[in-house]
Amino acid sequence: MAALHRSCRASTVLAVALGLALAGCSDQGSGPVVVSVVGDREDFAKPLQQLPDPAAKLLLESTAQGLVAFDARGDIIPGLAQRWIVEDDGRSYIFRLRRAFWGDGSRVTAADVARMLMARINSLRRLDPDGPLDAVQAVVPMTGEVVEIRMAAARPFMLQMLAQPQMAILSRDGGTGPYRATRRGDALMLTPVDRSTGDIETEDEPVPPAQLRVLRAERAALAILRFRAGQAGLMLGGRFADVPLLIPAGIDRDAVRIDPVQGLLGLAIVGKGALLDDDAVRAAINMAIDRSQLPNLFPLGGWTTTEQIVPSDLDLGRAPTPPAWANQPMEARRAQGRAIITRWRADHADETPLLRIALPQGPGATLLFGLLRRDLAAIGVTAQRVAMKESADLRLIDEVAPYDSALWYLGRVGCVRKIHCNAQADAALQAASLASSAEERMARAAEAEALMQAHNGYIALGAPVRWSLVSRRLSGFAPSPRARHPLNHLFSSPN
Repeated sequence: MAALHRSCRASTVLAVALGLALAGCSDQGSGPVVVSVVGDREDFAKPLQQLPDPAAKLLLESTAQGLVAFDARGDIIPGLAQRWIVEDDGRSYIFRLRRAFWGDGSRVTAADVARMLMARINSLRRLDPDGPLDAVQAVVPMTGEVVEIRMAAARPFMLQMLAQPQMAILSRDGGTGPYRATRRGDALMLTPVDRSTGDIETEDEPVPPAQLRVLRAERAALAILRFRAGQAGLMLGGRFADVPLLIPAGIDRDAVRIDPVQGLLGLAIVGKGALLDDDAVRAAINMAIDRSQLPNLFPLGGWTTTEQIVPSDLDLGRAPTPPAWANQPMEARRAQGRAIITRWRADHADETPLLRIALPQGPGATLLFGLLRRDLAAIGVTAQRVAMKESADLRLIDEVAPYDSALWYLGRVGCVRKIHCNAQADAALQAASLASSAEERMARAAEAEALMQAHNGYIALGAPVRWSLVSRRLSGFAPSPRARHPLNHLFSSPN
């Protein structure tokens, strides 16, 4: 009866708080923080399958912690693990778990965590056998509260990888917080978990409404309008495709917060055939694009374009390799590109140089396609836009780097991802991943980077674009180099 009484009280508190939020009340100081994130219902229903969608990421980091997490500044902070040590020259990570509970009230044990984490690692390795988890040998419970991850080789970025949403520890009843989610109409109510008991409230101390979060996944246009109307205090998940929506919506410039992220925004060559198998044609496509026009399409301060796969030296040991045509003026590049396509047409009289380009929805993507179509037409190539899930010759990649290593950039556009690739570069990348020393890893990564850049299997455009809308009444929000904004780090200011 006591449990039923607590459940009824919890339902009443949630219903009242949600009613205030859904009524359009903008009183972020006394009510729940209302959050819109770009996405759809599938992101909430099957978040692991919907990664890297921003709504799926946000739900996982809000309800299912990994061993460690990112804070808003991009630093590693405790998650399920309250502390950890690294031993054996980076080949052993030992984590002491904090006191935590599953949704059914049972205690989280090291055996639970080890079993679930190893299953998740195996699942991810089937999709990406040469990825960042390739060196994990075993995850073992050392005691009831201590877990060890044993590695075949050191991975300097292992903690950053463990902080990713896909490394969340989930049981059938969900995760361990910092929130529990309850469906209420078209929204989720997120209620803080009591870390000492696993309950969402105590009988005597119900959760203050200001600590609750109302979370919606919706189209960017609707999320922007909801924020403008004062019906949401925070919008997350803005990307380049949505930037042009801000001006007609009349959003105050001070409300727009831009994340200083690095990663990949560009076109992966995924098609095959006589056109794209021609090395010179791939180079012609790459050199034809006038990246200097991109900032006019997406006028966000600090955003940079690039012609290189890896944005900086990172762990290459040298500056990234520039394309062979990097210093040529645009007219010279296009003249060279036209000559290449003219030669190809002469050799393939029965074929038309047509490229199907897969882009997301949104006005920013429409503007990008217009630029690509114009630039490719200048060298004699016809461009056709298709949806992201349709068959394509070029497919947009728009991802934030989960950790700062050239190995991520190169692996993301390598052979295992079914991107047009160079076998010699792939072999060098695998050798870098298996290297026993930092020096060898750096040398092999540098070799792979130069070969991949010359192969032109990926057409770099710039850094990813990530932005949010933040109410003046919210504090605790910080621009994030990982585009991660934990909802439990936000605070409402009173009216």
